[in-house]
Amino acid sequence: MAVPDVRAARRLVVKIGSALLVDRATGLRQGWLSALALDVAEAKVRGADVVLVSSGSIALGRKVLGLPSGELTLEQSQAAAAVGQIRLARAYEEVLAPHGITTAQVLVTLEDTTDRRRYLNSRATMETLLGLGVVPIVNENDTVATDEIRFGDNDRLAAQIAVTAGADQLILLSDVDGFYSANPKEDPSAVRFDVVETITPEIEAMAGDPISGLSKGGMKTKLMAAKTAVAGGCAMAIMEGSVLRPLKALAEGAHRTWFVPGADPQVARKRWINAMKPKGEILVDAGAVTALRAGKSLLPAGVRSVKGAFGRGEPVAILGPDGAVLGKGLIRYTAVEAKAIAGHKSGEIEGILGYAGRAALIHRDDMVI
Repeated sequence: MAVPDVRAARRLVVKIGSALLVDRATGLRQGWLSALALDVAEAKVRGADVVLVSSGSIALGRKVLGLPSGELTLEQSQAAAAVGQIRLARAYEEVLAPHGITTAQVLVTLEDTTDRRRYLNSRATMETLLGLGVVPIVNENDTVATDEIRFGDNDRLAAQIAVTAGADQLILLSDVDGFYSANPKEDPSAVRFDVVETITPEIEAMAGDPISGLSKGGMKTKLMAAKTAVAGGCAMAIMEGSVLRPLKALAEGAHRTWFVPGADPQVARKRWINAMKPKGEILVDAGAVTALRAGKSLLPAGVRSVKGAFGRGEPVAILGPDGAVLGKGLIRYTAVEAKAIAGHKSGEIEGILGYAGRAALIHRDDMVI
């Protein structure tokens, strides 16, 4: 199987760990971050969308607040995050702005990706930002997340963001240069894998436990991230990230391990949607059938009737005028709202519902025909 090339990425998610970004003694590693900005700018010039999933808010905040080293209480962590998030966002803005790149801060919790309605909102927001050429800076919302609703590490958060954004590549910038058959610090015979095509039980058994308490994400969490990414059609690389311009180093052959998927993100997403059990039915007219088969989104004007009780973001079956099933899709309105706007033009939605809704009833990216 061909090894992915980071220079060919269409949509790239890069995860940055705290230790790469923040020095405990001196604070922000400004030189490293400025070099990373060059990598991001080059990717943008090549036409790639870029999302950065960045740790570091707590590490930055605790230094400003003078909090002690060692384990922080939940309240201390949240306070440090509140102070650090501002500085983290500003740091990225300052290094990317000279390249003409606009940044946005996106804070999420685990609930935002497990709740279908929030998931669709996150996906729509991310798609809009990337469509406008923005580089989103994503982090867990540590100021509100409790242990019950957290990812707990940014490896898995990055994988979920990659799937949500439909990325084709995810790069974990780490303190290790890949995935090994055993802990290389303990076993000199440990071998690094260049490519992992299938995450087998044997591969999982090799992950072991975190080497130290310096980070929340050990190799087990990276492997969990890889499983999430490849299931969503996204290739994932683990590489040592402290080198200046790590993405350039990756392109030039730096040590790394690639986990490769069996399908591209859109194909995997369509399979996921197709496997869902519909909560309702949308009957469309002949004009809508033609549009859908041409790859268009489903607009309210083409809907003749709506059946079932479903919430926003839930799967529905799409039926042609003869009642035959055309496909499935994740609908952007509740059943009550869909019935109200069926047969109407998108420009009439606000007048009917009292607020400006989305133009499409089901977006083409959320549909299988």
